Order: sequence, then C-alpha cells, then structure tokens
Amino acid sequence: MTSRTQRDGVVGPSASGRTTAPRLPYRPRGPKRYRPRIALIACGGITKHHLRAYRQAGYDVVALCDTVLSRARKRKQDFYPEARVYRDWRRVIQREDIDVVDLAAHPEQRLPMIEAALEAGKHVLSQKPFVLDLDVGRRLVELADRHGVKLAVNQNARWAPHFRYMWLAVEAGLVGDVTSVHFTVHWDHNIVRGTAFEKIHHLVLYDFGIHWFDMLTCLMGRRRPKRVYASAERTAGQQVAPPLLAQAVVEYDGAQASVVFDGDTRFAPQDRSWVSGPRGTLLSVGPDWNHQRLSLTTADGTASPRLRGHWFPDGFLGTMAELLAAIEEDRPPLNNARQNLESLALCFAAAASADRHEPVVPGAVRRLP
Repeated sequence: MTSRTQRDGVVGPSASGRTTAPRLPYRPRGPKRYRPRIALIACGGITKHHLRAYRQAGYDVVALCDTVLSRARKRKQDFYPEARVYRDWRRVIQREDIDVVDLAAHPEQRLPMIEAALEAGKHVLSQKPFVLDLDVGRRLVELADRHGVKLAVNQNARWAPHFRYMWLAVEAGLVGDVTSVHFTVHWDHNIVRGTAFEKIHHLVLYDFGIHWFDMLTCLMGRRRPKRVYASAERTAGQQVAPPLLAQAVVEYDGAQASVVFDGDTRFAPQDRSWVSGPRGTLLSVGPDWNHQRLSLTTADGTASPRLRGHWFPDGFLGTMAELLAAIEEDRPPLNNARQNLESLALCFAAAASADRHEPVVPGAVRRLP
C-alpha cells in the first residue's frame, strides 16, 4: 500500500509515493477496413507532417494540388510518387474516385473549396483555424449534414500524446470535476518572419492559440465559459509585426482557466499544462510541445506514464485517422466541425477582449476581430 502523510486532517500521497499509470488509449485509432482515396489541396510547409503521417499509416493519397505547382511536385517526390499533381483545385473536386479531401489552404481561400467538396459528396478535413465567421462555420456544418458527409477540423493538438492522455484521464474521472486548467507556452515565434502568417494581427491568440483554446474546450467538457479577459502586446525586440505576448483568463461556474503565450522567448523555452480537480492533478512539462513529461497525482500517489509518439506527426495522423474511423463507423468524428465552433467562439472572444480591454462573453463575437 502506498505510504501516506496526514496534515490538518487532509490525507495525501507522501513525497516519494509512486503508483502505476492508468492505461488509456491515447494513441491515434484509425479505421479497420476503410481505405478511401484521399486528396490534399494546398501543399504548404505544414503539409509535410500531414503526408508523413498518412504514408506511415498506409493511407492512399492520389492527388496533390497547389497553385504553386512546384510545391505539389515536391510533396509528390517526397511522399507519394504515384499521386497526380494539379494546379486547379476544382479539377480535384471533380474526380469521382476521391472520397476524402484534406484542405490545407488559408481560411479565406478555403471556404469555396469546402463548399464545393461537400456539395460533391466528399468528406472533408479542414485545416485549422476552421473559419473566420461562426455563422459561416455553422452553415458549412449544415451543408455537410444535408449531403450526408463528415466535416472535421485538423485540431491536431487533440492527438498530441500528452494532451490526448490528459483528455482521456479527465473523461475517465481520474481528477474529478475539473476546477482549474492552466497552459503556459514560452517559445520563439519570430520564425514566421517574412511569411503570410506575419500578416495575421492576432497571430498568437488566433492562429497559434486556437490549439490551446480547443484543448480547454475538450478538457472542460459540457461546461461553458462565462467570460474571457485577454490582452496582447508587442515586445521591444520582437522581429515580426503581430504582438507575440498574449494571455487570457477564462471564467466558468466553479472553475477557472488561463492561457499565457510568451512568443518572444529566445532562451530556455518551456511548454506547461496543468489540469486539476478534487481527485487529482495532471501536469505535463517540457522544453516544447513535442517533448513532454506527464504525471498524474492522486491520493494513491504520482503516476508518470511513458507516452509514445510526438505531436508532430502523431497529431496529424490522429485527425485523419479519427475522420476515417468515423466514416467507417457512421458517427460524428471527435474533431467534428460543429464542436470546433465552441473553441472558435472562445478564441474570437479572447481576441476581441484583447482589442477592447474588457471581458467578453464567448459566442457574442461572431467574426474574428
């Protein structure tokens, strides 16, 4: 039996108390037999992680499309030599043999692509952030429903090993009802200098931060945020236009959460996630989001599961694998677009709060400021 210490009537684990980590199915789970033909539209830098994951899983990517043809040809050369290359995305959508489309274009360009793919009866995995307008997103969800196809979002953090384990642990009741979630991310985001991402004003709170707002939505389950208060600032030495410092505090009935982004950290980067409830605490820490050490502390002691895999590329495998499994099983995917609108509502409220310098109710802001 694990040794205990008792102080002021509170029983807890001793400093040296260790226990066995619960076995939770945190690894991506794909379909058993379903092997559709897949197309990738837009072949920017991030898509090497998409295709590496798909190739490792044995998925059949038959078409690669980009307005800059050399990018599509590069992906063909590196990952899928048998795939056909296209410049015009409409020609890809017209192919009757393609069942699933991975749309990795930027939000402004992506909207007509999603509409056309859904109307053509294709299942769609949309890049994140899903949309710039919640009402447009809801219309796309309804369009998918009318055509009987699945619409999922590439919220790949959900299948980062540490985040997936934490989410499953919360769902299993291992920490009880969550009372606090705190994310702190210290990294150097000046790497976007000279790219299209530098034109996004809320680069940190929106394009980057949506991963953490989405994980907060997952961890809080059915509990809805009441208000969010956020701020965003530039540092004196940052090398890009958008503010690289941002933070948000989120209020819930009986719970609280915070997200802190320090995007101009040149030395000693760190990524930390804390989830706590009356039965236990989950803590994951590492130098970045790809290298994490996770612990679960309860009255029985501290467990440290040895997790396999990394966010990159396992997160990208997870989003597509879940969509394909959902198609095979005829159920909503865990990364379905309807639920993702809740994450975007929180994200939009945070961005608006940073602009207005006042608390904002999630859902009240329908478009990205």
